[in-house]
Amino acid sequence: MANELSEHLEAMIDKYTELLIGETSEEAVEKIQQWIIYNHIAKSMPSLAKHWNSLYPEGKEEMKKVVLEIQKKNKELKAKEDSRE
Repeated sequence: MANELSEHLEAMIDKYTELLIGETSEEAVEKIQQWIIYNHIAKSMPSLAKHWNSLYPEGKEEMKKVVLEIQKKNKELKAKEDSRE
């Protein structure tokens, strides 16, 4: 049962990645998963995210890079889709 749930969640994250940035490479999916986890924690427990940021400033900087990369790819995908219309 747990394995089936893992497979279903994996499929959903793959599709989410594809819809968000237009690709589903392992690296892209991993970055999206990291972003999803960080974003959820930052919204649901902001003090934990702040604590983590202070403990791991290099992790915070890496997360910023991941977020900027996702935003850039999403913007490029939207522009590409808009140009088709």
